[in-house]
Amino acid sequence: MLAAASALLLGGCDRGASQAAQETAPATREPAQKPKGAAAIDRTHAGEPIPKLALINPATKEPFDPASLAGKPVLLNLWATWCAPCVKEMPLLEALAGEERRLKVLTASQDLGQPDKVLTYFEREQFQRIEPWLDKEGALGFHFGGGLPVSVLYDAKGREVWRVSGDLDWGDPEVRGALDEALPAT
Repeated sequence: MLAAASALLLGGCDRGASQAAQETAPATREPAQKPKGAAAIDRTHAGEPIPKLALINPATKEPFDPASLAGKPVLLNLWATWCAPCVKEMPLLEALAGEERRLKVLTASQDLGQPDKVLTYFEREQFQRIEPWLDKEGALGFHFGGGLPVSVLYDAKGREVWRVSGDLDWGDPEVRGALDEALPAT
C-alpha cells in the first residue's frame, strides 16, 4: 500500500501535462479560472464536504482534532518534502497564515512513514504559523487524485469553495481575492 501511494503521489508532483486538461471544467460546472502566473482555480467540486482528516503530529504522534476547525475557513494544502513545487510554496503559506487570521492554513504532508523528514524541514525553515501534520495513510492524496501540491479552500461550514492542483503565489492579489470568497468580512 505504501509503495502504491508513493507512486501515485510521486507521479503527480510537478507535472505539467495534465495542467491543460484542468483549465476547463465540465459544462455543468463553472470553468476553472487561472490568475495570471498561477495554477488554475477549479470550482467543479464546490460544495463538497471536507474529507476525513486522519492526520498526526509527526513529533508527538497525537491525532489531529477536526473540531479545531469548527466555524473557521480552512485552506488544506497537500505537500511533500520531496516535491520541489511544494517546498517552493511552503514559505508563501507560512506568510499567508501570518497575514490572514480569518483562515486556518492546514498543511498535510504526504511523506508517508517519514515523520522525521517533515520535522527536519519545519525546523530548518523555522515556520512559526503553520504546523507540521502528516497524512499517516496517504488517504488525502488518494481522495484528491494524486499529484502535488494540492490546495483546497473550505468555507466556515466545511464545504469546498475551490481547489488548485499545482503551486500558487499566495501573495498574488488575484489569489487573495479568490480567498476572500470564503472569508468572513472584517
